Amino acid sequence: MNLQNELNKAEGFKNLELLAKQVVEGFIAGMHKSPFHGFSAEFAEHKIYNQGESTRHIDWKLFAKTDKLYTKRYDDETNLRCHLILDNSSSMHYPKLDSFSIDSLNKVGFSALAAASLMHILKKQRDAVGLSIYSDDYDYYAPEKGSERHHQMLLNHLSDAVVSKPQNKQTETYKYLHEIAEKIHRRSMIFLFTDMFQTSEDEVKLFEALRHLKYNKHEVVLFHVFDKAKELNFDFDNKPKRFIDVETGEYINLYADSIKESYSKTVDSYFEALRLKCAQYKIKYVEADINKNFNNILTTYMIERQKFSG
Repeated sequence: MNLQNELNKAEGFKNLELLAKQVVEGFIAGMHKSPFHGFSAEFAEHKIYNQGESTRHIDWKLFAKTDKLYTKRYDDETNLRCHLILDNSSSMHYPKLDSFSIDSLNKVGFSALAAASLMHILKKQRDAVGLSIYSDDYDYYAPEKGSERHHQMLLNHLSDAVVSKPQNKQTETYKYLHEIAEKIHRRSMIFLFTDMFQTSEDEVKLFEALRHLKYNKHEVVLFHVFDKAKELNFDFDNKPKRFIDVETGEYINLYADSIKESYSKTVDSYFEALRLKCAQYKIKYVEADINKNFNNILTTYMIERQKFSG
């Protein structure tokens, strides 16, 4: 048993922090094509000037280069509090992988690397970050802090979640979102990474919990993490296969082509209903396909941060 534990530890990300840094640097390199040009190279040391603030700390040299107003930030500033929430139920560990890289990720691996990348930006901007991880239990909670030690601790827990291989861990997301909402008192940005595959089908309870997260004027972003090719388009060859529900252990044997059309329609309508519900409750819904890069995640962060600070 101990040997198996050691084997499990050897898998997963070799260096999550380094990969997150690569993701962020790649994103920043492409920012000159985006509306954030000028914010990119120096976003660690500056924040956007908001009307009404003192003009004393405006960086006029940066204004000359970018034609935008930024103020210099100082070491003791913490302008933002951010709480990351990771769904670590069994379904998030699809597809099954032994090792992870930027080009080889399952849902939980994609979510952990996306979260680590957001943490890298928050750390550079000297902002406070907290983390919650849940499955069929509230597995881990850390309040928002900004220290290096805290940052390393969160990275370790994200890495551990990726290799945890939970068996038949069902999800009652709404239950843990209520618990998390009770813990976050100061206004924060909240990012939730989940595949939204609920064992219980009570969507009313789920959206009540998401609304609870907004009670203290938090900004809530739902990153809907899924494998688009397989979980939406049902892109499998037509050999007979056994499809197993990893959260309940139930299975069905079938040929993929026999249900592909009706499956895709059903899932597509479910996803559309989620989008509409999120819009209704003023929750930012973001599609997060694990086969794509992280630009959509990081761009969403930049836009939401500007709105939050504005």
